[in-house]
Amino acid sequence: MIDGTFRTVARTADGVRMIDQRRLPLEETYLDLNSPAEVATAIRDMVVRGAPAIGISAAFGLALGADQKVALDPAEFDARLRQDAEVLRASRPTAVNLGWALDRMLGVADAARAAGLDNAGVVERLERDARRIHDEDLAACRAMGRFGAGLVPGEATILTHCNAGGLATAGYGTALGVIRGAVEANKKIRVLADETRPFLQGARLTAWELQKDGIDTTLITDSMAGSLMRAGEVQLVVVGSDRIAANGDVANKIGTYSVAVLARENDVPFYVAAPMSTIDFDCPDGDLIPIEERDPTEVTELFGTRVAPPGIGVRNIAFDVTPARYVKAIVTERGIARPPFQDSLARMRDGG
Repeated sequence: MIDGTFRTVARTADGVRMIDQRRLPLEETYLDLNSPAEVATAIRDMVVRGAPAIGISAAFGLALGADQKVALDPAEFDARLRQDAEVLRASRPTAVNLGWALDRMLGVADAARAAGLDNAGVVERLERDARRIHDEDLAACRAMGRFGAGLVPGEATILTHCNAGGLATAGYGTALGVIRGAVEANKKIRVLADETRPFLQGARLTAWELQKDGIDTTLITDSMAGSLMRAGEVQLVVVGSDRIAANGDVANKIGTYSVAVLARENDVPFYVAAPMSTIDFDCPDGDLIPIEERDPTEVTELFGTRVAPPGIGVRNIAFDVTPARYVKAIVTERGIARPPFQDSLARMRDGG
């Protein structure tokens, strides 16, 4: 956030604290979670969401579990640490940052053991690295904001889909980081926020964040995006991502692919903002990205009120994949990748 008005997720003395995103925008409530299992449930139930924030939450949850097991025999401590990691890993399948953060943390634990550290030493290393993951993400978002601001004209209306803001990250955001970076560069920005059915992340979360920052924002239904592009009211689209394949195919909230196709039809540039940790170099293309399907009641009910007839068949596909050919550029903390992404992303990974 520009003004630091909320904290998405934090490691506290006794547990992990996170803002309950299910209750926004009407109620700003924080939950205190006291075990890795509770953190996993919070991830699965979308108390916290957004790939970077999920990864940070998992890292904090694993550190919490390790601290609670410090008195165990070292062999049992190590086994239980891996059990906690698998519980957290199973909470949601699409966001690559989840597995990335857990694998990084387990690597830290293995290195600590190899260095001869006892349980307390392992815990100290895990706590330190979990906080580092958080701080690195915040720095990455701000860097994306600076790089991405250069893609934005001096005066522009930007369309975004879902929520890729402070609530989806350690703070500041990926796609919303680009918007915030443009505002901080004194550009005149207006935002069109897709409502993002069925969970309404755009209506509930993006609108809430940007309104708190005083950024000119208009909420639209998902089905309005194409019409407004055709009318010339959109100068660019910027979205986040939960996983990017090595070839630049982008998995993001359901409906993103439709926005990308509409943007191409109307000659509107479509940009993606995501940290390097969201790029899955082991996944060659988007066809291999696991796509989560969620509870049908998210479609058939709206805030607990049934809006569809009982017994109706339901699909609730949570993400879609936008082929790389629709993406004009990918903004990362290391700079801007352009097609062919297979090459430009690999160069960024390798420091070139």
